[in-house]
Amino acid sequence: MKKTAKELDYILEGWLKEHRQSLQENGTKVEQDFMYVLLSILEDKKIFGYEAAMANKAICLQMIVAATDTTTITLTWALSLLLNNRDTLKKALEEIDITVGTDRQVNELDIEKLVYLQAIIKETLRLYPAAPLSAQHEAMEDCTVAGYHVPAGTRVITNLWKIQQDSRIWSNPTEFKPERFLTTQANVDVRGQHFEYIPFGSGRRSCPGISFALQVVHLTLARLLQSFDFKTSLDASVDMTESPGLTNIKATPLDVLITPRLSADHY
Repeated sequence: MKKTAKELDYILEGWLKEHRQSLQENGTKVEQDFMYVLLSILEDKKIFGYEAAMANKAICLQMIVAATDTTTITLTWALSLLLNNRDTLKKALEEIDITVGTDRQVNELDIEKLVYLQAIIKETLRLYPAAPLSAQHEAMEDCTVAGYHVPAGTRVITNLWKIQQDSRIWSNPTEFKPERFLTTQANVDVRGQHFEYIPFGSGRRSCPGISFALQVVHLTLARLLQSFDFKTSLDASVDMTESPGLTNIKATPLDVLITPRLSADHY
C-alpha cells in the first residue's frame, strides 16, 4: 500500500506541476478542467493545516479511485441483471435502436431520451448499490430517532441496501423490475431527495461524484448494449452472489461472449 501510495502521489504531483506551468504560460486562456478549478480555489491556502497542493492531490485521488471501483461494480451488476432477464435486455436494445439507430454511436445527448435505460440503471442501483453502507456520520448532540436515544458522539452508519429493499415501500423488492421507475416510482430521484432510495447517500455529505458517475454509467452501458450482443456460455444464468466488503463486488467474475452489432467502422 505504501508503494502504491507513493506511485500515485508521484503521478498526481506531475499532473499538478503540469497544470501550474500551463497557467503561468497561458493564464486563464487554458481550457478549465477539474485540476485548474482546484488551483483557482485552493492555491496558496492551507486546509486544516495542510498545504493546498496536498489537498488538491487528495481530492483528485478520491475522485479517481472512488469513481473507478464503484462505476465498474454498477456496470457489472447491470449487465448481469440484463443477462438473467432477457426480455428487459431486448426492450433496452429496441429503445436504443429506435432512438439512436445503428449508423452512429450513442452520445451524451442521447441519454435523456433513453428513459428505459435510465430505469435499468436506477433499478440496478436499488438492488445492488455500489456502497451498501453509507459513510459514517456522527451525532453532534443528543437526539432521539424513531424512539431510540442517540447520545452525542455516536457513530451512525445507514444500511442503504436494506432501505432500498423495504417491502413496505417497494413491491416485490427482490425482483428486477425497471418498469417501477416508469410507473409507481417514476418520480423517485436518484440524487438523495427521496429517502426510500439513496444509493449515493443524501444531504451535504452525499457522494460528490454523483453527476460524474451517472454520466459515465449511462453512456458506457448504452454503448456496450448498442455495440455488442451479449450472451453467457451455454446460455447459463449468471451467478448473482455478492461478496462482503465496503463495496458491493460480485463474488464471481462476469464471463460473457460478445459479438459485434454495428459495422466495423464504428469500433
